[in-house]
Amino acid sequence: MNEQSLTLLELNQRIASLMTVPSTQNVWITAELSDVAVRGGHCYMELLQKNPETGATLAKARGVIWASVYSRLAANFFESTGQRFASGLKVMVRASATMHPVYGMSLVISAVNPEYTMGDLLRRRREILAQLQKEGILELNRQLEWTEVPLRIAVISARGAAGYGDFINQLYGNPLCLNFKTHLFEAVMQGDQTPVTIISALNEIDKQRDEWDCVVIIRGGGATSDLVAFENYELAANIAQFPLPVIVGIGHERDITVLDYVANKRVKTPTAAAEWLIEQGNEALKYLHSMGNAILQKVSDRIAGCKEQLTYYEALLPKLPLQAIERENARLRGDMLSLAQIGTRRIAPELARLDHTMKSIASAADVVLRRRGDRLNSLQEMLNALSPEATLRRGYSITRVDGKAVTDASQISSGTEIETTLANGTIISVKK
Repeated sequence: MNEQSLTLLELNQRIASLMTVPSTQNVWITAELSDVAVRGGHCYMELLQKNPETGATLAKARGVIWASVYSRLAANFFESTGQRFASGLKVMVRASATMHPVYGMSLVISAVNPEYTMGDLLRRRREILAQLQKEGILELNRQLEWTEVPLRIAVISARGAAGYGDFINQLYGNPLCLNFKTHLFEAVMQGDQTPVTIISALNEIDKQRDEWDCVVIIRGGGATSDLVAFENYELAANIAQFPLPVIVGIGHERDITVLDYVANKRVKTPTAAAEWLIEQGNEALKYLHSMGNAILQKVSDRIAGCKEQLTYYEALLPKLPLQAIERENARLRGDMLSLAQIGTRRIAPELARLDHTMKSIASAADVVLRRRGDRLNSLQEMLNALSPEATLRRGYSITRVDGKAVTDASQISSGTEIETTLANGTIISVKK
């Protein structure tokens, strides 16, 4: 080859000379901002053009606002729109194409049209959130109650992703030695297949929901344009209605997607998701420790009180028997005194009543005896009057034969010896 070759610097210089023409200088363009960062007073960014139907990136260019104009442009833009330069904004800027021999091509921005504010990304996000709110599902997942210590974690991420590795290392390397259980439900975390694969993973988790306490959706950082797949209505609706609490840790701290508005918990990075879960365990352990300390304090106080009471009783113990005996003696003396008083009060009337009763009995006995004596005397007199002796004294006699009284003379045969008893004496005779 006889053609003379160019150095890379010479080529870049030629490109720069071709680019620096009126048609590429101070022209108004529309683009979406991505990866906005301020360093050293300068504002660096990426300018994107996307397919309005699919969201796929059609064009990309580096942009810069030098510090000499950035503070003024940013202040005017914020005053007019209430917005700061941030990823996701769609803006209209006046830019000039430049070609740096080392850093390549970039667009130097010198003005911003504040009338052209929000980009397609943020408008789409607002539309999704409005639709979810209208359907009444926006707050559902955020209202779910957490278990006291979520230890069973269903993870949705890409296998081998750095963010997933950071999450697992942080979780299983926790200094509290919390026993976490995790399982990876794989999904594509970048590109058009992201929503479909994440929804599929959610469906798999739902089939075994009793085995898990929560779901963690994680992805490491990257360009903001790489996160457009998460701005999806179907995916947001599935997460909003999922029956387990969902943690979303996608990108860097500055990255926000529609999922952050519907998930139960939003954290800035995968590592932060692990840290949050560990902190829940730490809070539970602190509570258990505080309860244990409270129980220990209560038990210690009770034991101290019992020891104090025991010491008090030990000091009293030698005196207690004597005191008890003295109390019983005093009670016994009192009982004896009371008994004596009661005896005096109860026995004296009874003795008086008994004495009266005895006198009454003696008097009654005398009366009865007199009556009985008089009756006996009367009976004696009647007996005496009716006795055989009295009859004999009145002139009668008793005739007996063989010792038996005879009342009929015909009963005595001739020659029978008869004994006749008179009042004074007996006569023996024989019947003729």
